Amino acid sequence: MNQRRRPRRLRADGIRPLVAETDLSPQDFVAPVFVDATTDERRSIESMPGHERVPVADAVDRVEEVLATGVEAVILFGIPGSKDERGTRAWAEDGVVQRATRQVVAETDAYVVTDVCLCEYTDHGHCGVLGELTVDNDATLELLSRTAISHAEAGADMVAPSGMMDGMVGSIRGGLDEAGFEHVPVMSYAAKYESAFYGPFRDAADGAPAFGDRRHYQMDPANAREASREVGLDVQQGADVLMVKPALPYLDVVAQVRREFDHPVAAYNVSGEYAMLHAAAQKGWLDLDGVARESLLSIKRAGADLIVTYFAESVAEQL
Repeated sequence: MNQRRRPRRLRADGIRPLVAETDLSPQDFVAPVFVDATTDERRSIESMPGHERVPVADAVDRVEEVLATGVEAVILFGIPGSKDERGTRAWAEDGVVQRATRQVVAETDAYVVTDVCLCEYTDHGHCGVLGELTVDNDATLELLSRTAISHAEAGADMVAPSGMMDGMVGSIRGGLDEAGFEHVPVMSYAAKYESAFYGPFRDAADGAPAFGDRRHYQMDPANAREASREVGLDVQQGADVLMVKPALPYLDVVAQVRREFDHPVAAYNVSGEYAMLHAAAQKGWLDLDGVARESLLSIKRAGADLIVTYFAESVAEQL
């Protein structure tokens, strides 16, 4: 045994935290909040234990609960009171996200990110205007831009387009700039995969497609090199933060984006990742606090600067 090479020397309790290469902070997390225009009371999300849809009147209270854990940022998702073919409630001045944003910005110190997509607002559940076979990419861009502008007008600190339309960042950036919101950053879902891990979210946000799937606009899980092309296009169009979604099955992509681009990198620890750990913990197979914290640590170690996660509050309280 070579006595000069003993890595265990640095694993003792006193030194271990001093040489830790990665750490977590509540400021690393963005907590999703679901605001529901169809209800006057909080409704538990069965497939996402510990999470609820809250009415607009409770949005401030819900965000204050997040802030009390040390988490400083939230991302707002809306469930509208009505839906139609084009998703017109997505950019309505009195839309659910717009109303919630105005209240949260006025009454809290939270950093407010808003989801910019049409799937929760269209009656068919797809992320834009339908063409003959799939979403009409170019016809959808103007609607995404209008939605982002309406969020900025309501006071959003950042907008996060998630539809994976070609050119969406450029359209939104141009629309925001023309409307006088040059200061509002864009966090693009730059590499969003057509994943089986989204199931619980679609229950939470009523955003499941009424037919078919989203493989014609979300990325193929088989592809990593394509992610570099997608992310590079968003950088060219003015994205400020680059999102990879989901997180845990795509840590290689998170690390790849971190190596190749000097922008802040975000990762979305999605609903299926959250639900499966809860399910295993309920069976007694895993320690929930331990695996939640380890999961988020692995995402940050892979290169994420910020993590959108349903574990935000519980892990922040551990920290």
